[in-house]
Amino acid sequence: MLAAAAMLCAAFAAAQAPVPMSYVLIIAGVGGAPEYTQEFYQEGMRMANAAHTKYGVPDSAIVFLAENPARDPQHIRGLSTRAGVQKAFAHIAATAKPGDLVFVLLIGHGSAQSEQSRFNLPGPDMTAADFARLLKPLRAQRVAFVNAASASADFVPALSAKNRAIITATSSVHERNETRFAAPFVDAYAGDGADADKDGRVSLLEAFTYARREVMRDYHAGNELQTEHAMLDDNGDGKGTGTPGARTPDGGLSSRLFLGGGAAATTVAASHDPRVAALVQHKDSLEAKIDALRRRKASMDSTAYEHAMEALLLDLATTNQAIKPDSGGVP
Repeated sequence: MLAAAAMLCAAFAAAQAPVPMSYVLIIAGVGGAPEYTQEFYQEGMRMANAAHTKYGVPDSAIVFLAENPARDPQHIRGLSTRAGVQKAFAHIAATAKPGDLVFVLLIGHGSAQSEQSRFNLPGPDMTAADFARLLKPLRAQRVAFVNAASASADFVPALSAKNRAIITATSSVHERNETRFAAPFVDAYAGDGADADKDGRVSLLEAFTYARREVMRDYHAGNELQTEHAMLDDNGDGKGTGTPGARTPDGGLSSRLFLGGGAAATTVAASHDPRVAALVQHKDSLEAKIDALRRRKASMDSTAYEHAMEALLLDLATTNQAIKPDSGGVP
């Protein structure tokens, strides 16, 4: 009983903290052909709609840039030119608070010149180094940056940093064929198939895992040689992997990144219980502490590490049990 009471006190204390906001920037690049322009527009709109309708991101915090804003001026906020992209990043940097999530999705064609990844825009293209400069003012925010274009691999070492998750559709700049990653990645948020742990929300890690699996299935179903291999980096070492996990070097941060008004938003919406909000925020805090403790393992006394990890894992198990609506737990 004392342990449960202590857990609840910690959970409710966490709930008093300011709720992080999500800012979503979707950039649909130059199509080059009408069918691609239409495809990029449709995937961008699906992502924007999912962010707003499913995850509660305010319209004011969603910016969709595309090749032809005139086709849908109600939803497309501006041209996806270099100037338009720079303006959008500057606005987010001036608005987002420390701890907020900045979610960036590039949908379109990519290329590589002199072994450097580029994202193709109307007018001058933008390189990975260009985007790295735009992200510099966002050091206090958490960033999820997804480049779903071909030849995108160099975005990982160029953008990798603390509190950033970088996803690319390819593992090499030499994977230059048209990619299929964008559609299933958007499906992960717009549909219902990516919530692997059935907690009512989709983490960036779940979205990546779902999209990568669906891309593989698509190639295999057509008996085609797979020409793209997505990867993720979120530990700041500049090296991506195709098999991240919540308890592996890459994947811990991504498992805690959720669209919406804070990590607990979708779970709370389903329960209408403020205690669930407190518990889910406490769960996310514990997972962050576990991740940080694992990174310190090599520098710690083994006994101290084991005791600290045992306490955190016990607290996490108790919290998870209390969150489940059919568990007979606190909620």
